[in-house]
Amino acid sequence: MRRFGLLALSVCALAACQEQPVEQVEALPQTQRTLAQGTVVGFGTEQGAHSWRAIPYAAAPEGDLRWRAPRPPSAFDGTFEALEFGPRCPQVTNALDEGEGLEAGLLIGDENCLTLDVYAPPDAAERGDLPVMVWIHGGGNTWGRSSAYNGSQLALDRDVIIVAIQYRLGPLGWFAHPALRDAAQTEADTAASFALQDMIAALEWVQANGAAFGGDTDRVTIFGESAGGHNVAALLASPPARGLFHRAIIESGIVWSTPLPVAEEGDAYTPHGAIEIVDGILGAEADAEAIRSMGLGDLFEAYGIDGDPPRMIEDGVVLPEGGIRAAASTPGGMAEVPVITGSNRDEMKLYRALDPQFVNRLSLLIWPKDADVYEASVEYPSRYWRALAVDGLANRLIAAGHEEVWAYRFDWDEGGSLLVTDTGRLFGAAHSMEIPFVFNHFDFYGRLDALLFTNGNAAGRDALANAMGEAWGRFAHTGAPTSNWTRWQSGGALMRFDTPEGGGPEMITGEETLEGILDDLAEDPRLDAQTRCWIADALIEWEPSRADIVTTRIPC
Repeated sequence: MRRFGLLALSVCALAACQEQPVEQVEALPQTQRTLAQGTVVGFGTEQGAHSWRAIPYAAAPEGDLRWRAPRPPSAFDGTFEALEFGPRCPQVTNALDEGEGLEAGLLIGDENCLTLDVYAPPDAAERGDLPVMVWIHGGGNTWGRSSAYNGSQLALDRDVIIVAIQYRLGPLGWFAHPALRDAAQTEADTAASFALQDMIAALEWVQANGAAFGGDTDRVTIFGESAGGHNVAALLASPPARGLFHRAIIESGIVWSTPLPVAEEGDAYTPHGAIEIVDGILGAEADAEAIRSMGLGDLFEAYGIDGDPPRMIEDGVVLPEGGIRAAASTPGGMAEVPVITGSNRDEMKLYRALDPQFVNRLSLLIWPKDADVYEASVEYPSRYWRALAVDGLANRLIAAGHEEVWAYRFDWDEGGSLLVTDTGRLFGAAHSMEIPFVFNHFDFYGRLDALLFTNGNAAGRDALANAMGEAWGRFAHTGAPTSNWTRWQSGGALMRFDTPEGGGPEMITGEETLEGILDDLAEDPRLDAQTRCWIADALIEWEPSRADIVTTRIPC
C-alpha cells in the first residue's frame, strides 16, 4: 500500500524560497577528538556549540556492499576535518529542495552517505557525563538528510550531545529479494530493512565513540519525527538494537510495517514488490551480482517519481514478524526503556495547505476554498494518525506491562499572516511544526519562517520551546519528562503543548479510536455526503484491514 510517499509539501512555493549560500567554517583546535577511526577536528557554530559534520559511521554501502548489512568504517587517513556536510543518500528531489536550486524530480545523492553530525556544549569533553540524543530525520524513509537539523541550541540549552544521522533511503534502504538472501555473506545480510541496520550501526558508533565528545553512553535517547519517529518505534521492536539506547521519543511516527512476502511480491495495496522491480529491469533470471549492479537511475525510475517502495519490512532479522504493533502487544517485545509518543493536532494541514482541491492560490496568497471542508478534511485523518501512533501504541505497551509511557499533543497554531494568507489557519499545528520548538531553532522552513515565526508570536514561541526543550532534556537526563507530565493511563493522559496564551502546557484526558472518529464523522454538519465519503476513503487508506468498520459506519 502506498500509505505515504515523500511526506513532503511544497512550502517553498508559498515561501518563495531561494538558493541559500553554503556556510564556510574553519577548524577549531579545541574540537580535536580521538575516535576509534582516528583523529577528528570540528568547528564552533554560530550559536556557540562545538560541531563535527559528516563523520562516517559505516563503510559506503555501494558495489558489493549494496543491500548488505553495514560494515565498519575505514580508519582516517590523518586528521579528519569534519567541517562540511556530507552528501545526502540517494533520493528523488521534491519542491522542498527548490530552496537549494534543485528542481523537483531529480535523482540526487551518493551511496557513500552513512555519516552523522555531532553537536556538543564547548565544555562537554571535560565533563564527560552528558546524555546523548540521537536524531533520526523524517521524509517518508525515501527523502531527507541530517544537515537540515541544527542541534546547536538544543545541545546548549539542555546540556546534551546531539547526534544527527543519515541512513539509506527508498529502495536502497528497503528491499526484499530472495536472490540477495541466497547470496548473503552473514545472517545480518539476509535482512531487508537495511535502513534500520544503518541506524543500529550508528548507535553502535555512538557507544564506541560517544565518550570522546563528553557523552554518557549509558544515557542514549533516540528521537525522530515522522519517518524518523516510525524508525524509533521500529528500533524499540528490533532485537539487534537492544542495549544501544535507553530512552525513546516518537514524534508523529506511525506503526505499520510490511510482511516479507508482500515486500517481495507486492499485493493489492502494495505495488512494486522487489521481484517485480528486478524482473522489469533485468529479467527473472537475475542473480545477486546483477541485482547489486543495477543502475541507480533504472532502480529509482522503476518505482516512479516518488520513489515509493514497500518499507519497514518484517524481515525476521532486524524487525520481527508482526512488526511494531505485534512487538508492542507482547510482554518484552519492545525494549524496556521509557517512551514518549505524540502527534500534532493538525498533522494533515501540511498536505492540504497547497492542495488545489482545498485551497485557492493567487501568487503567494493562499486561502481555503471552504473553511469548514478544509478543517474537516484535516481533523479526521489527523485524529486517526493519533489513534494509531499515540493512543493505540500506548495502550498496547501498557497492556503488555510497559509502564513508563508518556504521550503528548502539539497544538501551536499562532503563525503569522499576510493579507488572506493566515498561516495559523492554513498550517496550524501541522506535521513537523513541533521540530523548531524541540530544537529551539526557528530557521527550518526557508523563507516561510518569516511568515510563520514573527515578532508578534515570539514570546509565546519562546515559552513553548522552553517547555518542550525542558521536557525532552529532562527525559534524556533522567528517563522521565517534567514532573507535571503524568504517565499514560486508560482513558488517555496527554501533555497538550501550547503557548500560555493558548492555555498550555497542560494535561488533558480522552482517547482517540476509529469508532469514535467515525461517529463524529457520520454526524458532522459541515460535510455533504460526497465529502464525508472522501474522508472515509482516506481513513481506509490508513488502515485497509479495517475497511469494513469504516464502510459500515459511513456507507457510500
